[in-house]
Amino acid sequence: MKIYSLTLICLFLLNANLVKAQKQNKITYCINSNEKELLKQINLYRKTKKLPPIKLSTELTKVAKIHITDLTENHSDTGICNTHSWSNKGKWKACCYTDDHKNAALMWSKPSELTKYKSEGYEIAFETSENATPADALSGWKKSPGHNQVITEKGVFNKMGWKAIGIAVEGHFALVWFGVEPDNEPALPECK
Repeated sequence: MKIYSLTLICLFLLNANLVKAQKQNKITYCINSNEKELLKQINLYRKTKKLPPIKLSTELTKVAKIHITDLTENHSDTGICNTHSWSNKGKWKACCYTDDHKNAALMWSKPSELTKYKSEGYEIAFETSENATPADALSGWKKSPGHNQVITEKGVFNKMGWKAIGIAVEGHFALVWFGVEPDNEPALPECK
């Protein structure tokens, strides 16, 4: 009788811990070599413009990685919703981002919607038919006046004083998120 009761108690505790782990839905994130290289290249480019380097943000990187997964799995280029769009297949508010920037606020709010980062985020996105590389992404952004202004804090981004940057590079996409508030979360580990 005592063995039976002890077994039931153990099974109950094991099941309770499993349910707790599932509810927490812990996803682990890491930084890959392409993401580290893109961060390095962006900061070197900013240095040529006499701008300070931006510190890698754990929370904005999570946003970038969540978004790159959504783009990879759910984005179909309809010609209407561009790569700043978010599908309706996740735990976020869906957003069809169009060239008129009508839904910009839905994009800017993603960091506070998805992570501990409570300030707005500003995304630049690069898409290619091949695997995205840091050099190709930065080259593309330099040639695009709007994207270049985000990186170099010009135009409407004048004097933003970026304090945080999140990066994801995977498959056909490279995404970078910029924020004005520092991120004091522990650094993400390197991917193995």
